[in-house]
Amino acid sequence: MSKTFEFKSNGKFTVSVDEHYVKIQPKGFANFVNKGGSKGEKSIPIKSITAIQFKEPGMTTGYIQFAYSGSTETKGGSLSAVKDENSITFNKKELAQAKEFVELIESYRQIENTASIQPAASVADELKKFKELLDEGILTQEEFDAKKKQLLNI
Repeated sequence: MSKTFEFKSNGKFTVSVDEHYVKIQPKGFANFVNKGGSKGEKSIPIKSITAIQFKEPGMTTGYIQFAYSGSTETKGGSLSAVKDENSITFNKKELAQAKEFVELIESYRQIENTASIQPAASVADELKKFKELLDEGILTQEEFDAKKKQLLNI
């Protein structure tokens, strides 16, 4: 299920998130100037996001910045976030919406990370698998014995 958010203050953004992607669509003249004329939608796979930096608005604008493999993370705070294609800026009125957006992404990241963790096979399960291969004649007794020693650290 996809959910769309509109940030209309400090630069205009339409952003959507589903279980697989975060999609950022900068809009308006300010974003055209600040982000180098970029008009296209940026899609970031949820599974590739390594970090989300969240800064609440105060004296300056707030921002959400995404880091992922292959991206360049800006280090200049709000002033750099305004120009960064991996950032969304927002003001105090949009703070609750920005928090909801980040929480939704984090929940999808949690699901993605949990789904990618495979339970490790136990030594007993591995031995059973190799015993079946031995019984089927796919492995020789010597190959089975070598694998058994390896698995049992003998």
